[in-house]
Amino acid sequence: MRKKRVGAIAVKSFALLVVLATAYQAMAQDATTPYPNKAPIEQYLMDRTAEIAMARSAAPESISRDAEVLVLGRHGFKTAVKGKNGFVCIVERSWTSAPDNPDFWNPKVRAPMCLNAAGARSYLLRTIKRTDLVLAGRTKAQMVDAIAAAIDKKELPAMEPGAMCYMLSKQGYGNDSVGHWHPHLMFFYSHTDPATWGAGLPDSPILGFNETWEHLTIFAVPVQRWSDGTEDR
Repeated sequence: MRKKRVGAIAVKSFALLVVLATAYQAMAQDATTPYPNKAPIEQYLMDRTAEIAMARSAAPESISRDAEVLVLGRHGFKTAVKGKNGFVCIVERSWTSAPDNPDFWNPKVRAPMCLNAAGARSYLLRTIKRTDLVLAGRTKAQMVDAIAAAIDKKELPAMEPGAMCYMLSKQGYGNDSVGHWHPHLMFFYSHTDPATWGAGLPDSPILGFNETWEHLTIFAVPVQRWSDGTEDR
């Protein structure tokens, strides 16, 4: 009888260790991936008026005042203000980052950008497609596969020559690591070697990175002033 009790205690102790180990692994994963899943949609949405103002803050007023403005709704981005100069201003959310970025589902991310016409006809379509997919409940892997397939089938176009955007807003929040980064311009190319721009070399002001699965190269060039004309200190 005593042997049976000892055996039962051993089994229960082992089960407890398994539970504790599983809990520890989950805690460790949360520590390295603070946003493992998509948050409720309400956490990604903004007041419409505030979102329009934030989107316009991405570029100087001389550009943004006549730009089209998109705002995020429960099912994707919609036009809130019609434009007349070819530029489109938008506040990107976290899922436009790389799929392996720990902030991919971070609901605090707000990235105001104002794209020129070439950028709106090429890069912006990918932002809209990504958004439609994740709001429809697709996983990161499914989103990646769908975007890659759409690019291969030319349902999503390659980057147009001259595609770029302004990101000069004081109001943005990039992620938990950089928070509010410097004002900068971004240029979009279809898979270009960053070395052709001298990106990332010592003392070079240009940053460049590739999204291989998306056949996309992005260059970022920091500038000295925010969209309101004040100096970046």
